[in-house]
Parts: sequence; structure tokens; C-alpha cells
Amino acid sequence: YINGEQVLTCSNMFAQQCLDIKPYLKQGSNTIRVEFARVDLEGAERAKKLPFPIPSAMGNNQIPHMNLLRKTQCHSGWDWGICLMVSGIYDPIQIDVVEDVWLKSFSTNQQWQTDGSVLVDVLIEVETGNQCHEIIVNFNGERQVLQTEGSGHYHCEFLVSEPKLWWPAGYGEAHLYSISVTSGEQTLVRKIGLRELSLNNQADEHGSAMEFIINGTPINAKGANWIPIDAMPGCECETRYRTLLQSAVDANMNMIRVWGGGQYESETFYDLCDELGLLVWQDMMFACSLYPSSDDFLKEVEQELRFQIPRLKEHPSIALWCGDNEVIGAIGWYDESKHNKVKYTVNYDRLNRMIEQVIGQLDDSRRFWPSSPCNGELDFGDAWHDDSKGDMHFWDVWHSGKSFNAYLNINPRFCSEFGFQSWPSFAEAKQFVPEQDWNVTSPTFEQHQKNPRGNSIITEMFTRYFRFPSGFEQMLYLSQVQQAMAIKTACDHWRAIAPICRGMLYWQLNDNWPVSSWSSIEYSGRWKQLHYHAKRFFAPQYFVFSEHTGNLSLHLLNDAKIPVSADIQLHWVNWQGEIEKTWQIEKTVTNDSNTVIWSLDEQVDLVGLGDLKSGFLYVEAQVGDERINNTWFSTHELKTLPMVKANIEVTIEANQVTLRANKAAFFVHLECDTAGRFEDSSITLLANQPVTLTFLGDDWAAMAESLRVYHLMQ
Repeated sequence: YINGEQVLTCSNMFAQQCLDIKPYLKQGSNTIRVEFARVDLEGAERAKKLPFPIPSAMGNNQIPHMNLLRKTQCHSGWDWGICLMVSGIYDPIQIDVVEDVWLKSFSTNQQWQTDGSVLVDVLIEVETGNQCHEIIVNFNGERQVLQTEGSGHYHCEFLVSEPKLWWPAGYGEAHLYSISVTSGEQTLVRKIGLRELSLNNQADEHGSAMEFIINGTPINAKGANWIPIDAMPGCECETRYRTLLQSAVDANMNMIRVWGGGQYESETFYDLCDELGLLVWQDMMFACSLYPSSDDFLKEVEQELRFQIPRLKEHPSIALWCGDNEVIGAIGWYDESKHNKVKYTVNYDRLNRMIEQVIGQLDDSRRFWPSSPCNGELDFGDAWHDDSKGDMHFWDVWHSGKSFNAYLNINPRFCSEFGFQSWPSFAEAKQFVPEQDWNVTSPTFEQHQKNPRGNSIITEMFTRYFRFPSGFEQMLYLSQVQQAMAIKTACDHWRAIAPICRGMLYWQLNDNWPVSSWSSIEYSGRWKQLHYHAKRFFAPQYFVFSEHTGNLSLHLLNDAKIPVSADIQLHWVNWQGEIEKTWQIEKTVTNDSNTVIWSLDEQVDLVGLGDLKSGFLYVEAQVGDERINNTWFSTHELKTLPMVKANIEVTIEANQVTLRANKAAFFVHLECDTAGRFEDSSITLLANQPVTLTFLGDDWAAMAESLRVYHLMQ
């Protein structure tokens, strides 16, 4: 309403609304009023008008029929999210004063030449009268001037002979060029990245590939799934976006999947991904439910796509348009659709095809992927269990209760979801759990667990792998050890089978409130143990132990575009933490390689040292400026191994923490109550070999005062 008169009605938070307000304005003060319908009532009313039932994700949503509304689906809760049915304006309201000429928008298109140069075509949309106006375009040190002849589209071209390429993190600089378009007092500015992008799905001996190729280089995609950063959207800010995305890059990630149950993210998010070299797998906003395909609903969705795709396609970070999250699979989840699969599959395909067609009209430079998980176009098979093609969601360990070894039995081409929960750290839990409720079954603590079986699964898994912890603090700590072990098991194996697997995005990077969840970063921004492990197992150069060929072997993985040399020490260590045998290895490996550098011969290598349960393997190596290490145990069932209790001496000088153990100590984790993190944590200590870690935070005194050191046999 403007000055009490209704001027606009809409029902899609993802579509921008624009109208001429001049007829409604008056001299002096003017008022704008926005009224919101109640979500529960609006959803129920729409459900009554459906020609046949459209089931919603009531296992996650606390309010029915969210799938009938174009609104962030997790606003009504998820199995990690609180139900806070927020209402508000998705983006800022602004008033544009239009003079003689209005620069509505501009876009770019890149035409790559065989000699490596690129032609950048700039297309400008202008609204103006019949007068002639100048449009000035500046790009790469060159200036071009266009003359308008009325409203319409105008374009110019720039040839970049030696382009500085945009690369994902770990592969090179994410170089950005600035481009500006000016007419009169109005200027539009944005940054673009010059890069070639394709998705290879060619058939091979294992099925069909699923690999992103950037500037001719196959990319090993490593990263996590992204949910909205706060259950209260008003708490989103650039500082929090930067902290989370920088933490992703610091953990050697190069891809983020924007999950379809959340929101098309803000410009801040995509600008930061461009800057940091984070590829974005972009879901459309549909998740875990069935959706209508009525003409009215299709019209609403088309409206949002015609706003969102042009807005986002200029970002070099966007790697893929994906139709939805798990909606193909959802056809088999609900009674209505299970009993009439043909009808609901046709309903799904009608919506999905429209999404594909509209995106194809708006952006032909990227692939459209129908759904996640998905085996490919028009393939409605079981992408949860078919690891031969497409992208896979593998949830058999968490949801089905299989052992960690289940990760070793699949060889996905690209796993875009897999995860394991942990409880929050003690530092995090203290922020929302009063001391009298420091128990994992207390009412307060259970209110912050939204997965109905979550606490039971975590606890039951303890009994499989660990000696049971003695108290609240130890249970929180051990849950994060367990989570890290689960995800490391998967990622180690999938990296060891490279290049069969070209992508792994675990569930999930972040939380939107303080909660027990699958995240590797807590709501406060604190790194869980998993995130420290991810920094190691996602490293461009990494040593991984593998038994997938039938014999224990050590692989040196090199994701870089250049060869690397490594000076390697592989130790057999007893449970006292004493090195009993060392293999010295020097190796140079090629770019984008997976090289076996050592294999175990038990009959020779362990003579006089006992069996594989009498110790563990520890590899440490210098690769360029990086010091890399990894630890191997003969079983995930650490409770069966004869580990001994270690005493750890802790010395703090300024922001340096030195740890020294008298015995071998495992998953040695540093935690404090102040903001910041450590350069490394959840590490292995050998006997009498001190390790110094730097605290990356501002308040060193608060860190020293609140520092806690945990380890497995504490």
C-alpha cells in the first residue's frame, strides 16, 4: 500500500517486484505499508484448491503445505532447524528516480577463441525516450561509447588477447575484472571472471563421468552444503558470510552447494564466492517435497527464475543450475505418490521441464542438472544407491545405521550429500544450556536436536567404536571425534579412487541456530573437529591410506596443475608413541594425479613388530611449504585397540600453544571460550615430540584462561 492505496500483491519471496509509484505519490510525506498473510492459513487455503493432493515434507516442516508457497522451505523447521515462521522483505526496498534515460541492467557473454583470447560481449538494457543519449562502457582499460536511439538493448564487444583467468581455490588466482556502464548520472558496476566451464558426463569403463572442467582442467570438487546462515534473516550480515566462506577456503574447499530448501543467496554471498574462488552448485528452491504443476504455480516459478538467473549468471563462481533437492526421490516417499507414480512423475516432469526451458533461454553457458541426486536427464532411477553415474546422496551410514565401512563399498562419480551428526562443542553448548541441564538427555539439550533419532544414533555409534565417555563434556567431545572419523573415512576412500570420484560435498557446512547437527562449523563460527580434519583431507596434496585394491597402500594425491615433490617419512608407531620403524620415501608426482607410493607386505614389513593391532601408521611429509600428516588405524573400532592413557603438558606463550605428550595421544583437540580458532586441532601426538599451534584470534588472554585440551584416552 502507498498512502493507503493497494498498488501491488505478490506471493513469491524469490521474485523482485518493480512498479511505477509516481501516480500514487503526493506532496509531503508518503507512507508505504506491507501486509503479510499468515503462512499456515495461506498454505491450507491453497491446498483446498489443488486438483489432487501434493504431499509436503512434514518430517522436516512443522507447518503443512510449505511446498505450495514460494518461500524458504526451512523457515518452518528442518531436521537441523528451528521453526521460526519469519515474515519480512527478502531484499532492501529502494526507490529509483528515473531521469531521461534508465540503465535497467547489463549482462556479459564470453566467446572463447582458439588462440586463448576471449571476446566479451556486453549487452545493455535501456529505457528512454526518443532522445539520443551516450552510454559509456569501461572494461580492461578500454572505453567504448554507444548512442541510444530509444528504449531497447545495446551491445559492444571487447577483445581480451591475454586474459587473466578465474580459477577455483587451489588451482590458481580467482582474478576478477571490473566493468562499468554509465549514462548521465547513473552508473552500473560489477566484477566478472573470465573462465571456460563445462561438465563432462561422457561414458567410461565405470559408467559415466561427473566432472567439472575449468579452463581445460578437470577439477576435484571438494566442499560442503550451505544452508541459510540464520533462522532470523535479519541477523545475516557480510561479516558472517565472509567468516563462513573464508573458513571454507581455509579448509581447502573449492565448491559450495546452495541447498534447495533454503534461499537464493544475497549478492554478498556470490560476490565473496567470486572473490575467494568458490564454485557454487546452485539448486533451485525446491526440496524434499512434491510441488504443484498448475498454470498459476508454474507462472510464479517462471517469474522467480526470470529474476534470479539473470541476477546470478554474471558470477563466475556459479558452476551448475540444479532443478531441485531430492524431489525425484520424494515421489517414492509419500503414500499418495507411491500408489500413483505415473501421475506424480508426470506432475514432477512438467515443473522440472519448465525450469530447464526457462534457464536454457536465460543462460546457455552452464549445464542444467535436473535434480540432486540424479543419474542424468530423464533418468528417474535410484541415485541414492547407483554410484556409476551422476551425483549421489549417500545416507546409509547415518539414516540406515550401517558401519563406517559402508563408505568403502561405494565408488561415486560425485557425492553431493553425505553426513554424520555431532553435538555442539562444550564452548557452544554453554551458551544455551544452563549448568543444571549439562546432560545430553536434558530437556534443554534435547530441544536443540531436531532429528528425532539423532541423539540415539550418536550414542549407539559410540558403543560400536569407542569406550563410552564419562561425562557431558567428554560426550560432546567424542561426538565430534566420531563425526570426523565418519566423514574422513568417506573422503579418504573417494580421494583414493580418483579420478573415478571427482566431487565430494558433505552435509553440511553451517548451522542457522545453536543445534546438534551435521555441520562442521557451529552457529557461532567455531570450527568443529570435522572442519580441522577437512582442512587436511581436502588439501591439494594429501597422503591417504587405502585398502581398496586388497592391500594396504599409501597414496600421494596431487590436485595441483603442476608436478610436486615430496620428502616422506612413514612410521610404524607402538601404542606408547615410540617409532619402531621408518620408511624414507622421496617421490615426484605429476599434476592431477593419484600415485601409490608404498604398499604393506606384512610378512616383511612387520617382522618383529607384531600384528596390525599392535600399533599404527603415521605419515609426515614436506611438500613445498606445507607440512602434511595422516594417521592410520587397523580398524574403526578404536575401543578394541590397546591404546594407553597419555599425559599432555601444555605451555602457552602469547598466542602459541605447545603440546607435549608422554605417550601417543589421538584426536588431541584445543577448545576455548573466546572467538577464534587454532591453526590445527584434533591431531595425533607422538611420544615426546612437541607440537606448537597458533591461536588465530584477538583475545590471547581469554584463550589462555579458558583453554581446554581433550584427547581420546583422557
